[in-house]
Order: sequence, then structure tokens, then C-alpha cells
Amino acid sequence: MDLMELARGGRFEEVPRKLLPRLVHPSRIDDATLTSTVVGMARAIGPRAFVCQERAIIERPDVRQHLVDVSCPTLVLCGREDALTPLYLSEELADGIPGARLRVVEGCGHLSTLEHPEEVTAAFREWLESP
Repeated sequence: MDLMELARGGRFEEVPRKLLPRLVHPSRIDDATLTSTVVGMARAIGPRAFVCQERAIIERPDVRQHLVDVSCPTLVLCGREDALTPLYLSEELADGIPGARLRVVEGCGHLSTLEHPEEVTAAFREWLESP
């Protein structure tokens, strides 16, 4: 049974724990504080919002051909071991945006701001302060 079926079928409480391995780096899966935060965030949005979010992701149009039109400074930041958005997709994004920079956080999954907040903050600060 997929996660949307669980949510629609009244079993949303199972979704956060099943989704967790796709969200965080394997080395952080036993971090009680992190997992509690992630599970709490998932529960807070609830099943309806979760299903709507998943549907929006599945049905969104491919806009990669428009990346070349982005004219503002851009930092693409990702976790090296992101299971939901693999590194090659972030590389493709950064390569497609003129002048974009790519920053890869080592030992990190999809939730870089929760897994490595200090490194992410430093990366954005460095990027914002650069010419």
C-alpha cells in the first residue's frame, strides 16, 4: 500500500514513520530529536494536506526548459544522499540556471535544514554575502 492510500484509508498515523527513511540520511534515522520533529511536522499537516501535497508533486508540469530564463542569483542546496531529490536533479537544476551555484551537504538527506542547520545557514550566509 502506498503512502497516499494509507492516508486516504484512515491510516495516516503510519505515514510519517514509513516516509522517514526517504527524508533523512541513514546515519540520522535513530536521532530521536530529529525523528520526533519530522514525525510531528507530518502529523501537524494531516492526511488531507499530505494527499494534496503528493498529488501536486505528481501532477506538476515539467518547467526545466524555463530554467534558462531565471535571471536572479540562485543557490541550489541539497543533501548528497537525498532519496527524494537525488543529487543529479539538483545538478541539473544548477546547470540549467545561468550563474547558479550548487552546494552539496555531505551526510545529508532531503531535510538539510533540519539535519545540518548550521552548515545550511553558513552556506546561505556565504552565498548572500558573496559578490
